[in-house]
Amino acid sequence: MIIQALYAGKPQAFGPRQKPSSIIKTPHDQLTIELDGALEDEQGNKKLHGGPEMALHQYSLESYAVLQKRFPEIADKLTPGSIGENISAPDMNDENVYIGDTYEIGDVVIQVNSPRAPCVKINQRYKTKNVDVFVAQKGITGWYFRVLETGTIKVGDQMKLVHRLQNTKSVKDIIRLVRDKDKDLHARLIAAEIPALAKEWVSKLKKF
Repeated sequence: MIIQALYAGKPQAFGPRQKPSSIIKTPHDQLTIELDGALEDEQGNKKLHGGPEMALHQYSLESYAVLQKRFPEIADKLTPGSIGENISAPDMNDENVYIGDTYEIGDVVIQVNSPRAPCVKINQRYKTKNVDVFVAQKGITGWYFRVLETGTIKVGDQMKLVHRLQNTKSVKDIIRLVRDKDKDLHARLIAAEIPALAKEWVSKLKKF
């Protein structure tokens, strides 16, 4: 997979309460990747975003098409980069990306560790209700990476899948298991043992 676009943002007043947020990002030709994320990408709320377990976010290009079909009135706003991701690349989605998938991008090594938990800022971003609910229901949240090796990534770089865990789950599988709390209890406990899964999502899977 070839990186088509990279995005980063700075905190700015956002939403009805005008609290700092970095969901609005701009295109960058390259990003400097550190353990906490891209140097160029500062977080407005460090309690909920960023850090080693949410260092980088990728959103599927295919998911934008799904959103455009469901919300045609804002189709022109539902464009790559608008939901707050850092990385855009083709042929990757919540069904074919798995927890623990490890990618090399030049010298940089990153590992998928969790879905994104959609929040109300997505609705505020598009000035439309229930976008966050739809994203969660459809399991098109995108995913977070942790950084294993730091360095610089550029538009046009290849994302090379170098390792996939055995007995892992797709990003969409994890979302489904967390949402269906009264079903597949055994499957939830098994998924909670995936070694690469972020602790926050391990806790969600074990919460009955």
